Amino acid sequence: MPAQVRSVPTGVWVLGFVSLLMDISSELIHSLLPVFLVTVVGASAFAVGMLEGVAEATALIVRLFSGTLSDWLGRRKPLAVAGYALGALSKPLFALATSFSMVFAARCVDRIGKGIRGAPRDALIADLTPAAERGAAYGLRQSLDTVGAFAGPLLAIVLMLLWANDFRAVFWVAVIPAAVAVALLLFGVHEPQQKLPRRRINPIHWRALSRLRSAYWWVVAIGAIFTLARFSEAFLILRAQQNGLPLAWIPLVLVAMNLVFAVSAYPFGRLSDRMRHTRLLALGLVVLIGADLLLACANSWPVVFLGVALWGLHLGITQGLLATMVAATAPDDLRGTAFGFFNLLSGLALLLASGLAGLLWDQLGASWTFFTGAAFCLVALAVIAARPGSGDILRPK
Repeated sequence: MPAQVRSVPTGVWVLGFVSLLMDISSELIHSLLPVFLVTVVGASAFAVGMLEGVAEATALIVRLFSGTLSDWLGRRKPLAVAGYALGALSKPLFALATSFSMVFAARCVDRIGKGIRGAPRDALIADLTPAAERGAAYGLRQSLDTVGAFAGPLLAIVLMLLWANDFRAVFWVAVIPAAVAVALLLFGVHEPQQKLPRRRINPIHWRALSRLRSAYWWVVAIGAIFTLARFSEAFLILRAQQNGLPLAWIPLVLVAMNLVFAVSAYPFGRLSDRMRHTRLLALGLVVLIGADLLLACANSWPVVFLGVALWGLHLGITQGLLATMVAATAPDDLRGTAFGFFNLLSGLALLLASGLAGLLWDQLGASWTFFTGAAFCLVALAVIAARPGSGDILRPK
């Protein structure tokens, strides 16, 4: 094992394996859910887009409050445990759902749990890790998370083949890794003691927020534009189905995307500790433009898979990087709040992006969904290029 990997704190490794197990559970369901909604429940692409947008936006908006609360309490782990537990409790609801509204409720409960745990967990990683190693730590957690994100769909394929496309039976299996993830977090992570000031200020009070510098708010803005360019992965699944991929093999879309994501996240995380962040952001956007153009023009599922692989590479370049940038530009005692506001704006952007993607899909065709994503990438590149000195402001220390 390389020395750089060994230097990552044990608590970060445990958090990574917690994410891995929960992602196996979640992606076991989510890799099948768009097709389940369209073919079994009878939902439209717009309905799928709105479901994904509202669910993911809910998760990201809840992160604001959970992150702020973790700063106020000076504790991250209890909120992370509560969030993972709520996610685990949501899994049986998918297997029991018989209508779109029931799936919608289950998805929202699941994403509320994700929202509760997300910002405290990300802030806890920064608390556990020296500043010079944070890019590697976020990249490692993201890689382990993404291993789960392609192991879940692989398991879904096997179970769908064994059980003759029985969606509900497959959904029940997701309960097991979710429960194990909660137990591992509860007993395997020890939170460092926080030094709280004698007089604590509300983290969302203007005096506290005034300590978040312009460099941080620039990261928030660019993160929101990124999210507009990258709508829900549900549309990747629908695009593969549209191009003839058999039903039982649909989860391979997320397997391919997350395999590339998992392999690339840690190396690019290490690179972000040594390279200007804005250069990596720009590289990630160029890769996403390539993915969008391939997906827009695809007329067979092998071409779809090439676009999906580039989509995964884009995620590997940018996801850990954006978390590193938030941690680097926020005061230590406001990290939870900083991640919360970052995810609030990203959540609103995701709601808009997924709704727009579904509307374009239904009204103009699938190609226009991906062409529009490429256009938003160009806007994000223009914002990066237009900010004078941004590369120097966000250069790693």
